[in-house]
Amino acid sequence: MPMGYVVTTALLTWCTFFAVVAPRRPRPLATMSFWFGMVLNEVPFLGMFAVVASTALAAGQGDLESPAGKVTAAVALATIPGMAVSAWRGLRTDQVVGRALEEGLGADWRDRLHVPLRRRRPWARILLLSRLMRRRGVERIPNISYGDAGRRNLLDIYRRRDTPQNGPVLIYFHGGHYTSGAKSREARPLLYRLADQGWVCISANYRLRPQTDFPGHQIDAKKVIAWAREHAAEYGADPSRLFVAGSSAGSNMAAHCALTPNDPVYQPGFESVDTSVTAAICLYGYYGFFFGKEPDVTPSPNQPYAYLNPGAPPFLIAHGTKDALATVEATRYFVDRLRRVSDSTVVYAELPGAQHAFDLYHSARFEAVVDCVEAFAAWVLAAPQRTPDSAR
Repeated sequence: MPMGYVVTTALLTWCTFFAVVAPRRPRPLATMSFWFGMVLNEVPFLGMFAVVASTALAAGQGDLESPAGKVTAAVALATIPGMAVSAWRGLRTDQVVGRALEEGLGADWRDRLHVPLRRRRPWARILLLSRLMRRRGVERIPNISYGDAGRRNLLDIYRRRDTPQNGPVLIYFHGGHYTSGAKSREARPLLYRLADQGWVCISANYRLRPQTDFPGHQIDAKKVIAWAREHAAEYGADPSRLFVAGSSAGSNMAAHCALTPNDPVYQPGFESVDTSVTAAICLYGYYGFFFGKEPDVTPSPNQPYAYLNPGAPPFLIAHGTKDALATVEATRYFVDRLRRVSDSTVVYAELPGAQHAFDLYHSARFEAVVDCVEAFAAWVLAAPQRTPDSAR
């Protein structure tokens, strides 16, 4: 019995099941879908390489001569079609975000902006080095303090090494269910891409439970915006063009910031600072847990759709159909309510097969989402901007 080969094959088969099928109910299975399926869902090519390499190694050692070895090899090779399904879903994201942009911005958005939707893919990174994020032309300036909560009130700045001139600002908030997470974990392909193009990107920590609870997280988010208004120009940015973005819980915070500009409830001690934003970008956000058409309870203060208003800025929202931790049904509900109320553009890209945390890797899927963000941001920046008073 080739035990090493058997264990490797069993693990790959187990993870392939949760990547492709990704059951979202009951809750324990949903949690397993996330933890066991996340990696192969985004970088299935690495799983294929592992199957081929382990099978070749077993063959070279003569482990495939036994009946158990042959059965194990058959099971191992049978996982490849499943991984191919994950790869195909990721590659389809180009088409999905293209349709989302046409629906949200109009069919002629490309002609008006001359922005390519699909850039040349970094296939070496996608296939082999999906966790390699850095770009030579971009520097990260770490651990700048924006508040008095120690390391939980630190931010990193990403900018071009030749110092951008009046670049737009992107403020990004990490996920982690308000109990974990850090500013250097998610969405780094997005931060490095935009910084390479002249943006000044800010990724910020914020206080977590049990140190604080709502609205403490949100107050910290507003403090980051206030810091950017005062200091971003020192790093080559134009703080009048300020986007907020986030993943999971951070997406909730970004949406909340966009929908509550200059609200003194979330700006204790800095009420006079303009915290309005140009647009919001929300990735696999938490907007409440429900599977039906509408929630059964009145929205709580930490759910963004409690603050919907006609003056909301433009939104780009991306969510996966296989998200096991933040339901796509809740996102659909939020998008529908936002579109009914807001006078601004709402672009919604529903990503086939995408799991929670799809922004951790240089995957084909997230590269397409970054293309979408780039096009959306260009469209927003080219459109006439409302004044802060009109956003109140």
